[in-house]
Amino acid sequence: MNFDTIIDRFGTSCAKWDMMENIYGVPAEDGLAMWVADTDFRPPQVVLDKMQGLVDHGIFGYVAPQKDLHAAIAWWMKTRHDWQVDPDWIFTTTGLINAVGLCLDAFTKPDDGIVLFTPVYHVFAKVIRAAGRQVVECPLVNNDGRYEMDFDAYDAQMTGNESMVILCSPHNPGGRVWTRAELQGLGDFCKRHDLKLISDEIHHDLVFKGHKHLPMTEADRSVVDRTIILTAPSKTFNIAGLHNGNVIIEDDALRAQFGARMAALAVAGNTFGQFAAMAAYSPEGAEWVDAQMAYLDRNRQMLDQAIDGIPGLSSMPLESTFLAWVDFSDTGMTPEEFTSRVEKTARIAVNHGGTFGTGGEMFLRFNFGTQASRVAEACKRLTSAFGDLQ
Repeated sequence: MNFDTIIDRFGTSCAKWDMMENIYGVPAEDGLAMWVADTDFRPPQVVLDKMQGLVDHGIFGYVAPQKDLHAAIAWWMKTRHDWQVDPDWIFTTTGLINAVGLCLDAFTKPDDGIVLFTPVYHVFAKVIRAAGRQVVECPLVNNDGRYEMDFDAYDAQMTGNESMVILCSPHNPGGRVWTRAELQGLGDFCKRHDLKLISDEIHHDLVFKGHKHLPMTEADRSVVDRTIILTAPSKTFNIAGLHNGNVIIEDDALRAQFGARMAALAVAGNTFGQFAAMAAYSPEGAEWVDAQMAYLDRNRQMLDQAIDGIPGLSSMPLESTFLAWVDFSDTGMTPEEFTSRVEKTARIAVNHGGTFGTGGEMFLRFNFGTQASRVAEACKRLTSAFGDLQ
């Protein structure tokens, strides 16, 4: 498990590296891609071996791996998250954004309000609007560098037109691992306003020591009848391009409703994604994840030390993910000014905080899921780009 090996992704139609110059103006020759939320690590060998075996076999016809796939998912959830999942609760979608779209289609109607706790993963709002629903932003409270939910304020915002909440748990981009009390507070909020709850838990395997992820229905059993949980191996094992998502629905009525929409739209997983997931959800995969988390933690500490050493910058303390959320508020600069320094001077492509919704305007998101040498180079460049603040 050598995470230090640089893998050249240029020329592979890689969104993160091949698109950074076109989108951000960061030169391909010496730019650093720290935006798209995938890592620069090869998946565990057990996944690569499974993929190679499929290629060597050479037949890519119809397959029916669902029984074995669902058993592997259930094993993973029990082993890694102490969550007892019945294989019959599981659906396979072509990734989790597809799953979000299916949930909007199955459980809401046009013009419904969909609640987001912002700043949050920007594609949620994009899909909501594309589906003809309304984005309802409920801003998180930044309490001394820690995001918290303010349900009294959110209660006052509700108009009765809202039908769903989409939760990001753990939170992207802030890295929060929500506590049991916070999740129970959310459950009460959903019950008060009769809201379906989509809990996107795609980052649930990427939690740092000292914190523990709680699946939504394990934190609050009273919301089982309104909750759909989304997970995937994509972020955990860097196989997002295989588009394989898990939709887990414990409640019989919700499961029937969702299954009917999947059947009507003929949604199904693909061979490579499903077999990769089966291989990843294994003891070998678990060992690899543990090694990856130790490596990511060292990268996190390296980047945080550099960021926090620059006057006016602060990195939100991360409890999970490989995505640093950096606050530039105290620089006295506008978003255009500090973003230009990062992209033009430091030559680092990052996600712009404003795209994550209300509350993200003075932030940038840095992906440190890459080789430590690249993180070290990014630290050096940022320190130089903001050298006049020293």
